[in-house]
This record gives sequence, structure tokens and C-alpha cells, in this order.
Amino acid sequence: MIISRYFDHFWKMTMSLVPALMLMLFSGCAVGPDYQRPEATIIPEAYVGPGNDWKVATPLADFPRGNWWEIFGEAELNQLEADAMSANQDLKAAVSRFAQARASANVAESALYPRLGFSVQPVDQRDSKHRPVGGKPDQTYDTLTVPFDFSYEIDLWGRVKRSVEAATAQAEASADDVESIKLSMQAEVAADFISLRILDADKALLLSSIAVYRKSLELVRNRRAGGMVSDLDVAQAETVLKTAEAQVPDIAIQRARYQNALAVLTGKTASLFHISDRPLNLSPLVIPAGLPSELLERRPDIAAAERRMAAANANIGVATAAFFPTVKLSGLAGFQSGGLDMLFDWPSNFWAVGPTLTLPLFQGGQLDADLLRTKAVYDETVAKYRQTVLNAFAEVENNLAAEHLLTDEYGKVLDTQQSVHRQLEIADNRYRSGLATYLEVATAQNAALGIERSIVRLRGQQLVSVAALIKSLGGGWQVAESDANGS
Repeated sequence: MIISRYFDHFWKMTMSLVPALMLMLFSGCAVGPDYQRPEATIIPEAYVGPGNDWKVATPLADFPRGNWWEIFGEAELNQLEADAMSANQDLKAAVSRFAQARASANVAESALYPRLGFSVQPVDQRDSKHRPVGGKPDQTYDTLTVPFDFSYEIDLWGRVKRSVEAATAQAEASADDVESIKLSMQAEVAADFISLRILDADKALLLSSIAVYRKSLELVRNRRAGGMVSDLDVAQAETVLKTAEAQVPDIAIQRARYQNALAVLTGKTASLFHISDRPLNLSPLVIPAGLPSELLERRPDIAAAERRMAAANANIGVATAAFFPTVKLSGLAGFQSGGLDMLFDWPSNFWAVGPTLTLPLFQGGQLDADLLRTKAVYDETVAKYRQTVLNAFAEVENNLAAEHLLTDEYGKVLDTQQSVHRQLEIADNRYRSGLATYLEVATAQNAALGIERSIVRLRGQQLVSVAALIKSLGGGWQVAESDANGS
């Protein structure tokens, strides 16, 4: 009953201050510049890469990307991507950083609300005999205090509001960082897997050629034993065979590097991770023409850079608000007595309430310096944002050109494959008929092997360039069906 009377009294006292408080709240304003995204750079109407109608739009990091790697049609790649999504340590670290940023935003937002605390303060004390007024000289006595304290900063100049804006923008940038790392990781898994499989195809081609070269060497040795050819032909056949055999270990070294890289990306120990040999039987992918305009919308690095600009802009407001008075409404109420038996008697109550105004008069130039610092940080984020956009355009242009030119080169090399095989067949027939030395055969064999390996290499490079193009676009070129229908 006594406690109820106390809180009724305290509540009436507090409510009497509400009109003044509301007036101060609504008359306040947020100092500092309101955020407006600056122009990124000179935006072209379309990409100039050969053979495309690519256009540009504004960043939108949460545009759905989907499982873009499924265009390669490799179930093993799909599983590696899933493993990387669940176990990649860089991604886990990025997610943790996002959780930290989100918690920091919640901390900043908590300043928008009043603070209410409760404590119990039992004190055993003795007052000085020469105490000027009151007290109990030469006596030791107990004091038990149970206070409730209340405080609230009236955000007249928007310091708290700008702090929340900055922290929220930083959390959004951190979320975009997660998406950026995720996209880079997915593209790296796809590129490494394709490169590994292309090495498997190169190795299979090389081993097949080595088997043919061994039979050719056996034929030449038999012809030498019959006195039909000289030792030079034998040496030439041995050279072709040994040269091919010497390239097998180099392929194994390169394959081990890609396999170990995939182990790290998927969060596994390299020594315990293995991918069995299997050539990649996949033709170069054709990028469709007339793609939609949402090219850079899904690039999370651009979105993150833009959010950091917003955070830096809000911090200018925080630094500007530091020049103005800070008004806090504080209250303290509770019970105090010399013992527990009288603690909650009504005469034991006490309270105090009132505003506190703090105005910085002289800070040795600290506030000016901090404002200059926040403005310089904002200028830095603007420059980084524009540079990120420029890099994005360059990456797309480079990958578009690489994809188109590699596809064109692959087609031209395929055209020469038949003629090279015909050349080898003619040289082999001439040699068997005694019309030519083995040098013609060796030359034709080297040319045929070189063309076959070029076909494998170009096919792999074109597929890797597709993965790089997808990364530079922010994740594929597919559009949701509802978007494609204009709904």
C-alpha cells in the first residue's frame, strides 16, 4: 500500500513534465546533412563488350541470385557449393561480423528510450566529529537506501537519431559484405572445380597420346631392326614420347593446387580431401543476347560501399550535434531508513527530479577536429564508392570480352582439328610407305596434340570466364519469372 502511494505520487510528478518534454521533442531537429546518394560516375547507356546488349541500372544487393552454378550441370559442383556455404570459415567470420554490427545498431537504438535502474545500497558509516552540519558525530550507524533512478536524453539536435542512422547503415553494409564474400566464394569454387576437371581432361588426352606414341616408337624400332630406317627416326620417336611423359607431373601439380584450394573453400583439411579424376565433358556456354537491364543491381560490394557512405554522412550529424547543448531529464526516487523495519514506511521516501543541461564551452579544438574528421571520412567513402562502381564496370567489360573472344577462338580451333588429324594421317601413311622420315610424323603428332590440348584449355577458360562474368554481375543473368512477365 505504501509503495503504491509512492509510485502514484512519483507518476503524477513525472506526468506533469510530459507536456514540456513533448514540446522539446517535437521542436528538435537533426543537425547535419540529410543523406543523398551522390552520383557514382559517368554511367554508360550500355556495355560496349562485343556481341551483347547489356545495359545498366542501380545497385540492389538483395536481388535474388539463386543457385547460378547449376548452369554447369555438375552434381559434384553443386555439392561443393553447398559444403562451402555451410563450412567456409571466411563466410562464418563475415556472418559473425554482421552479428556484431547488428548488435551495435541495437545498442545505438537503445539510446532512444529512457533508462530506468534499481539498486539496494546498505551502508555502515561513521560521520566526522567536526562535520559542519548534521550527522551523528562519534557514532557508527547503518543506512539502507533503495533508489530507483530514471534518465532520458532529449534528442533536441538529433545526435541519437544520427547515431542510429550510422549504426544501421553500418549493419546493412556488413550484411552486404556477407553477400559479397558468399558470391566470391561461390565463384571461386566454380572456377577451381572447372579448372580441376579441365586438368583431368588434359591428363586423359595426354595419357591417350602417350599410349599412341609408345606404339609408334615400337613400330619405328621394328623398322630400324629391319634396316628400313635410321637411328634418327628412333631418336625422334623417343623424343616425342618422353616430351609428352614429362608433362604429366606438371598437370598433377596443378591439379593438387586446385584440389587443396577447394578443400580450404569447403572447410576441409587438404590432406583428407580428395576429388576423383574425371574429365569435364561440358561444351562452352552461350550467354544469351538481349539480357535484362539489372546488371549491377546485385553487386553486394557496390551496395556495401553505398551504405558506408550513408553511415559516414550520419556521423557528420553526430559530430555537428556535439556543438549544441545536451539536455537530460533525470529522476531519483526511493526509500531510505536506518533499518529494514522502517524502510518502506511512507516518511522514509525521498525523490528528486529535474533536467540537466550540458553545454561545451571550451574543448581545445576537439569538436572542430572531430567534425573535420567525419567530413573527410565521408569524402573517402564517396571516393571508394565511385571507385567500386568503376571497377565493377571494368570487370564486366573484361569478362564480357574474355567470354566472347574465347568462344570465338574455341570455334576457330575446332575448325583446325580436322585438318590437323588429316595431316597426321597423311604423314603416318607416307612414313609407312617409306616416302618420308619420322620427322614429318613427329611434327604432325605435336601439332595434333597441341590442337587437342588447346581445345581442352579454351573450353575450360571459357567456362571459367562465364563464372567470372557471373560474379562481376552480382550473380547470374537469370531473372525471376514474375519480373520477366513484367508483373
